[in-house]
Amino acid sequence: MSVTVTVAVLGASGYAGGEFLRLALGHPGLTVTQATSREHAGQPVHLVHPNLRGVTDLRFEHPDDLRRADVVVSALPHGRLAGRVDEVAGSCEVLVDLSADFRLRSPEAYRRHYGADHPRPDLLGAFVYANPELHRAELPGAARIAGAGCIATAAVLGLAPAVAAGLLDGERDGVVEAKVGSSAAGSTAGPSTHHPERAGVVRTYAPTRHRHLAELEQELPCAPRLHLPATAVERVRGVLVTAHVFVRDGVSERDVLAAYRERYAGEPFVRLVLARRGNHRVPDPKVLDGTNFCDVGFELDPDTGRLVVMAALDNLVKGTAGHALQALNVALGQPERDGLTFPGLHP
Repeated sequence: MSVTVTVAVLGASGYAGGEFLRLALGHPGLTVTQATSREHAGQPVHLVHPNLRGVTDLRFEHPDDLRRADVVVSALPHGRLAGRVDEVAGSCEVLVDLSADFRLRSPEAYRRHYGADHPRPDLLGAFVYANPELHRAELPGAARIAGAGCIATAAVLGLAPAVAAGLLDGERDGVVEAKVGSSAAGSTAGPSTHHPERAGVVRTYAPTRHRHLAELEQELPCAPRLHLPATAVERVRGVLVTAHVFVRDGVSERDVLAAYRERYAGEPFVRLVLARRGNHRVPDPKVLDGTNFCDVGFELDPDTGRLVVMAALDNLVKGTAGHALQALNVALGQPERDGLTFPGLHP
């Protein structure tokens, strides 16, 4: 790799691609050399991503004209990269996929949760799952990186310390309820995401069988059986996961606190929210807009053993482009925080 790493973003006109562009353009060790879009080829990037006006003079190029770069980041819609992965991988040293195409390691799990056979089952398991908090040891030198789901990222980071410490009662199911902003649905409006239909809603759109459950099962194999309903809310950005799980007999809040502090003591982008009073005593997506932080908090009901874990993040940053860039930094040996230091806004 050169000192300055060249990056091409495939499918850069969507929300995920635009967010990766925003982050990469501010990264001291990356140079974005190409942004592709089939629909917007020839147009300046800032016409689609107005926040990048004056930041870059890049124009979208047709994806068939993808040139070689050190890193290619694929922000194509789910299912698209799998059909041309050999071609794209051949144009770079490191391939980062932001879609769901290579997140899972099991063809059977993919079939069960996505309702079809994976077109390239031989490559499942060849990509490192882009959750640095769980897979940091596998990332240095990785040539294939698969971005995680936004709800899955919040849920996994929220529950991982309790699961790893063996604090949960494996005989009692848990419910992981997610509230999600509209940008998670992508930049193309559909019948349920068109503004008149989305405005003002608190609509549960996946009471059962949410696809991100596959990632929870994969990344938290020792967890109790989990259920994952998801609800659309009016925010543009943000995920708030509220998990209801049960601890084993004898587990105290002090035990839970020790597990979370130990697990996340050295993590640059996971913050424990442990205040006992005030408006900001629990994680809130509002203060995380544009940031790569995941805020995690919890409360234990000692009478019932119910542990309520809350995790919040920006679905486009820590939930998509940000954790992918964080993982890429680790893979390239770059400082992990590079390009990701925006602290958020308040109010």
